[in-house]
Amino acid sequence: MRKGIHPENYRLVAFKDMSNNDVFITKSTAEAKETTEIDGVEYPLVKLEISRTSHPFYTGKTKLVDTAGRIDKFKNKYKKFSKKEEAKEEK
Repeated sequence: MRKGIHPENYRLVAFKDMSNNDVFITKSTAEAKETTEIDGVEYPLVKLEISRTSHPFYTGKTKLVDTAGRIDKFKNKYKKFSKKEEAKEEK
């Protein structure tokens, strides 16, 4: 292995999934501004929006998103380009 190309600051870091408050500890070089105490040991804390415990691909659960308003808005916006409208204009 080449010397001097790998980071020297590997340490145990706590990663917290903010969507479900799951915390896991792993080695990382990620910068952390906060710390947390787990089982009497203080770790640097990195907050995540999503992780393996909350991502739909890994959990098999999907979130229901209400898109009815967005779909209606899209249809109204592009209604003038539909084939039905073209047929009415030709008559």
